Parts: sequence; C-alpha cells; structure tokens
Amino acid sequence: MSAPHRFLAHPRPLAVAHRGGSLEAEENTMAAFQHAADLGYTHIETDVHATRDGVAVIHHDATLARMMGDPRAIADLDWAELALVRSLHGAAIPRVDALLAAFPDLNITFELKCDRVAAPLADAITRAGAVGRVCVGSFSAARTAAIRGLLGPDLCWSPAHAGVGALWLAGFGLPLPRPDFTVVQVPPVFRGIPVVTRRFMAAATRLGVDVQVWTVNEPDQMVHLLDLGVGAIMTDRPRVLRDLLQARGQWQPDPSRA
Repeated sequence: MSAPHRFLAHPRPLAVAHRGGSLEAEENTMAAFQHAADLGYTHIETDVHATRDGVAVIHHDATLARMMGDPRAIADLDWAELALVRSLHGAAIPRVDALLAAFPDLNITFELKCDRVAAPLADAITRAGAVGRVCVGSFSAARTAAIRGLLGPDLCWSPAHAGVGALWLAGFGLPLPRPDFTVVQVPPVFRGIPVVTRRFMAAATRLGVDVQVWTVNEPDQMVHLLDLGVGAIMTDRPRVLRDLLQARGQWQPDPSRA
C-alpha cells in the first residue's frame, strides 16, 4: 500500500519522542518538544484535551493534579484560566495551534484523550494546514472516527483495539481484507499477551501497515524491536534511542538539525 501521508514519508525506522521525551524533559511542554527537535527528531507523540470553551491543549491527564499540583479538570476550565496555570517546574500548558506554529517541520501523533476534543483539534490542524504531517489515535474508536469525519481521507490514523486485534489474528492466518489504516501504534505486550511478534510483523508487512511501538525505554528492547523490523519506536528517552540508532547506522535526523 502506498503511503500518501507526509507523516509516513520518511526513511525507516522512525524515532518518535513520546510526550516529547518525558524522561529527559518535562513531558508535553514546549521545552520537551524543543529538546526532541534539537536532537534531530522528525516525529513526536503527544496528548490532547479540550478546555471548557473548546480550545485544544496539550496534556496527558484529565486533571492538573499530577503535573501542576492542582486538582481541577481541564474540561472545567476556560483557556483564559488554564493559561495562568504552571507546572511544578514552571511550564505552561501548550495550545495545539501554538505547537503546530512553533514547529512547522515536526510530524506529530496526537492521542485524543477526551470525547470533546475532536472538533477543536481538527480545527487547529486545518487552520495550520497540517493534515499531512499528523497522525491521530485513541483507545476510543469513536473519537478517532469523529476526527476522521472532520479531516477526511488524507488523515493518517491508527485504529483502536478492534483494528489491532484483527491484524494480530491475521498473523495466524485469519483472512483480513486490506485495512483502511496505514499505521498501527501498539505496545510490545498487552495484558500479558505479546503483540509485536514475527507473525504480527509479517501480517502488517503483507497488508501494507506500518507498525509503531510504544513506549520503549530500554536499549535491549529497542534492539529487539528494530531487529523485528518495526517502522517506529516511541520512547521517553529520545537521546538513548538516537544514540542506539546512530550506532546501528539507522539514525535519520531532521536534515535541518543534523
């Protein structure tokens, strides 16, 4: 299957900074994304919520408790209120439109973390002209379907459990029609069951699906997955993954920062 998306039009394997690289910088902050870009990363992964007044913002949790020491929920705050909040290390919560504007060459996976975020995220992506350099996914198939309906067939997206499960079963010979997704973003193991196996990789290759694996922080596991031929590794340790890929002759940095 050809891949029309700019998001996938890069040499493999891709190195993806998970939440910007949360073990090397404060997660989901502009500083984290800058750190990944400065290392030469072409791809990051991040999380999106919507404020009460419909602004798409970068944050993993539904509340501000873990990162800000503030018990309030993002969904209960307008952007003007949220803009005043700072993390325990002094960082602001970024807006999606600000992230897209600040890093026009960065390819971004957005995980939709609430039901209300599809429309404001789609609006931010559309206004930035960024459909070609993003991928979306969610544990909720309904959220992914909602933003696909808004952004159309050019959107790169990863399926929820049903799509991944069908691909996994295809590795055991279960017939699977050519899927309408071009990428799956999966953990190495799910509830004790290995997901990224040789059978899974063979089925994905046969059907033209790129396999991107999260969240991989240990070098030995990185090596194992790279040897299996995965298309991308998402990591909280972007410097570690970069150094390993350089040692293997597989590092493909942003040419503007190489």
